Amino acid sequence: MATEVVAISELASVIPGARAVGEAAVSSVTHDSRTVQAGSLFVAIRGMESDGHDFAHSAVAGGAVAIAVDHQLELEIAQLVVTDTRAALAPLAATVYRHPSDEIDVLGVTGTNGKTTITHMLASIADEAGIDAGVVGTVGASVGGRSWPMTHTTPEASDLQALLRLMVDDGIDLAALEVSSHALDLHRVDDISFSAVAFTNLSQDHLDYHGTMETYYATKAALFTSSRAEVGIVNIDDPAGRRLVGDTDLRVSTVSVRGADADIAAEVVAADLTGSTVLLRTSGWEGEFRLPLSGLFNISNAAIAAAMALEVGIEQGAVTAGLSSIGTIPGRSERIEAGQPFGVVVDYAHTPDAVRNIVVSTQDIADGRVIVVVGAGGDRDQAKRPLMGAATSAADMVVVTSDNPRSEDPDTIVAQVAEGTGREVERRVDRREAIRLAVGFAEPGDAVLILGRGHETGQRIGDETLPFDDREVAREELAALGFGGSA
Repeated sequence: MATEVVAISELASVIPGARAVGEAAVSSVTHDSRTVQAGSLFVAIRGMESDGHDFAHSAVAGGAVAIAVDHQLELEIAQLVVTDTRAALAPLAATVYRHPSDEIDVLGVTGTNGKTTITHMLASIADEAGIDAGVVGTVGASVGGRSWPMTHTTPEASDLQALLRLMVDDGIDLAALEVSSHALDLHRVDDISFSAVAFTNLSQDHLDYHGTMETYYATKAALFTSSRAEVGIVNIDDPAGRRLVGDTDLRVSTVSVRGADADIAAEVVAADLTGSTVLLRTSGWEGEFRLPLSGLFNISNAAIAAAMALEVGIEQGAVTAGLSSIGTIPGRSERIEAGQPFGVVVDYAHTPDAVRNIVVSTQDIADGRVIVVVGAGGDRDQAKRPLMGAATSAADMVVVTSDNPRSEDPDTIVAQVAEGTGREVERRVDRREAIRLAVGFAEPGDAVLILGRGHETGQRIGDETLPFDDREVAREELAALGFGGSA
């Protein structure tokens, strides 16, 4: 990554009320003392579990040339004293990395569900259009054939700005970015100029953090302002989306798959467990394509991706070709194929709305029964647990199991989810046993849905993260039943 240096005095001028103590030439910004390098500005953030000010000594020892703090520390180093270090992180990083979002089309996707799928759809569309694209989100970041795991759905502002600069320097023309509600609330996407932003839906999730659905909505809606983006793409099949159209000052392009009067409408022509044939309509144009993902929710995701791509000038043919050729998205409606005569799908659905959508959509297209494996995470919104159970009402068989129990008793979580179903269900706290039971019960034509963890490769139990990948476990259990092959 090409670097330039910025003086502390110049950085002070971009933060209202900031005061520079001493002088230094900064070439990078970090909030993590472990990633400090020569030329770094270390920004001491007060987090939920730790305070970055406690690590300032380590940052200096690691080579930091300056620190940003909310009160002057007794350290012999240049300091930038600001009121709120977290809020300052994005503008500081954007300045040091020369505002990379001004040089690239950044497409931001927010909403409770669908963000990962849409960003990968955008990358596939860009590929068909001959555009180099990067993706940043839940399953990691990918830039020019390289990939990195991500700790958060949306990285901290210092990492995100550096990543966007890397994309620009590598000749990437488009960045598809998942924008979480946490990221919006914690200023991670401040000082990013979005070419387009999209709203997928809003359903109960993260209330352990946001407190109420109204606060959750307001946090998401904050992305849809003319100061942040050029255009908003909004799913008006969702009640919160219809509300957002009236709340935003952005120019809006609306999307519907349920027959609403929208700028872009999608219609299901045919569907089975392997995908859907879709008719996409915009003003003066329509195109039919085969989407290799099943479920009406994925058709909605495709329509949103199409709308975003069209807004940044990608041709219609590349849009439908990109949606037709999209490959496997880790843990998103991911089919496990081992030669078995029934469907097995692993999906990240971890909210009541997402669970309900995939169960109902699968019930509509499956030849046989729908068998669901589902649970809920520990140390998260407890009110969501019975709703997770209730969301499986369209299933023929439900196996309630553990997800990531973390510090909680998994038996208690399983009981709370099971209670929400309002019927007799199978309970298997051991997740492998639950998957074994589900695939062993399946008959030709059935569909087994393994929900909640998707792409995750570790299960958090207590203080440990134990290796556990639903996809690999499903393959192993299918192999134990005598089915071979690979996904």
